[in-house]
Amino acid sequence: MPAAAKPKVAHSTPADSSAAVDAFMAELVHPHKSEIQALRRLMLEVDPSVQEGIKWNAPSFRTSEYFATTHLRAKSGLSVVLHLGAKVRQLPSGGVAIEDPTKLLKWLGKDRAMVEFASAEKFNDARAAFQAVLRQWVQYI
Repeated sequence: MPAAAKPKVAHSTPADSSAAVDAFMAELVHPHKSEIQALRRLMLEVDPSVQEGIKWNAPSFRTSEYFATTHLRAKSGLSVVLHLGAKVRQLPSGGVAIEDPTKLLKWLGKDRAMVEFASAEKFNDARAAFQAVLRQWVQYI
């Protein structure tokens, strides 16, 4: 009798690792590369369960599913798309509810938002508020 196939562990590919992000960043030519590196550190500080990888050809962040992806094609500054992974999931009526007193989120749908920082200074000024938003966001993953 053939052995049963081992189930694939989610996010176990070489791209789902900090090493993949390190390699990607080593090759990246981007005007906001230092801010992207600062974003990596900030994202990994949000919660011990947050990990990084390369998804959608950009540094991305996950717990059990990917929930944030850097938007490398932004016209200016640094942008991050917050989402709930690649799979459609049941949402509470009204969608994702996040307290956002500093209005960082630009809602793109009930389950997707973008955060844009025009400069490194704006990013640094919004660090605490952004991490507060992220801590709420990962509760939906």
